[in-house]
Amino acid sequence: MEMTTIALSKELRNKVSEFGMKGETFSKIIERLLQSAEQRLFNDVLMSNEGCITIEEAIKDAEKRWPK
Repeated sequence: MEMTTIALSKELRNKVSEFGMKGETFSKIIERLLQSAEQRLFNDVLMSNEGCITIEEAIKDAEKRWPK
């Protein structure tokens, strides 16, 4: 993998290093942090109530659409 250099403030560099384990590169630390953030975003989407209705509401809607 081709490497690049990014500029960070010393304060941010120190904060990132706090998430690292002994001997872990900044690249691995950032990779792990990104994976964690992606997983949290995915979980937020899965657990979101936006656009959801209760079972009771779904039953009422179904009874209106398909009366017996």
